[in-house]
Amino acid sequence: MFAASKTSSLLAARSAFRRSYAATQQAEKSTLVLVRHGESTWNLANKFTGWYDCPLSEAGHVEAAEGGKLINEAGIKANVAFTSMQKRAIRTLWHVLEQTDRMWIPVTKSWKINERHYGGLQGLDKQQTVDKYGKDQVLVWRRSYDVPPPTVDKTSEHHPANDERYADLEEWPEDFTESLATTLDRVVPFWESTIAPELTDGKTVVIAAHGNSLRALVKHLDGIDESEIAELNIPTGTPLVYELDDDLKPIPQEGAFSPLQGRYLGDQDAIRARIEGVKNQTK
Repeated sequence: MFAASKTSSLLAARSAFRRSYAATQQAEKSTLVLVRHGESTWNLANKFTGWYDCPLSEAGHVEAAEGGKLINEAGIKANVAFTSMQKRAIRTLWHVLEQTDRMWIPVTKSWKINERHYGGLQGLDKQQTVDKYGKDQVLVWRRSYDVPPPTVDKTSEHHPANDERYADLEEWPEDFTESLATTLDRVVPFWESTIAPELTDGKTVVIAAHGNSLRALVKHLDGIDESEIAELNIPTGTPLVYELDDDLKPIPQEGAFSPLQGRYLGDQDAIRARIEGVKNQTK
C-alpha cells in the first residue's frame, strides 16, 4: 500500500511538472537543466578529485541514465548542450542526450565549467585528510567561499600546465589552486558570453558539469549569499530544472529546495538523502 501510494505521488508530481513546463513553453520562457555528473570512481573512493580525469563508477552510469530518463519524462527537449572537458561530465551528458533522444544537438565543451581545482588536495582521501588536518580546516577548504586549498606547482602531475588539454589554453601561474570564488570568476563570464545568449535566443539548454562549477552558477542565478553557499550541496546525477524569465532570472518553482529556485526532478526524499550523503563525506 505504501509503495503504491509513493508511486502515485511520484506520477502526480511528474504530471504537475509537465503541465508547468508546457505552460512555461507557451509563455516563451527559457528552460535550463543542470546536471552534476553521476558518481565517479573517485567519489566512490572518497578522494578529492578536482581536475583529475576519473571516469564514472558503475553506479554513476546508472545515475546519469536515470537523470536522462527523468528529463525525458518531464517532456524537456534540449536544443543545445554544454559540458566540461572532464570525462565524468561528458559521459553524463551522453547518457542524458541518449535517454532524451537528443544526441544530435550541438555540444560545447569548455574548461570554464570544469570542477574547481583542489590544488594540493587532489588525489588525497577525504577522511584521511580530516584525520591529519582536522574537520574544521578541511571544511574550510571544501566549502568556504574564498579560502583555497594548498597550491600545486609545475612539478606536480596535477598542475594544468602538465595536462595536454589545458597546457596551451592559459598562461598558468607557477602555483595553482582554486576556491569557489575563483571558480565563479571563470564560470560566470562563460555563462554570460556563451550560454546565456542561447537561452535568450529561445533555446532549451542542458549543462552537465560538477558540484562546484554548478554551485558557482546557482550562486549567480539565485543570488545566494557567500555564507549560505557554503552549506549548499548538489547531488550527483539529479536534474535541476530552472525556468527563467526574459531577463534570465529564475522563476521560483513549487517544491524547490531553498535557497535554490529551480526544482530537482525525481523522488524528493531520495534527493534529500543524496544531498546529505555529499555533506557527510568528511564527517
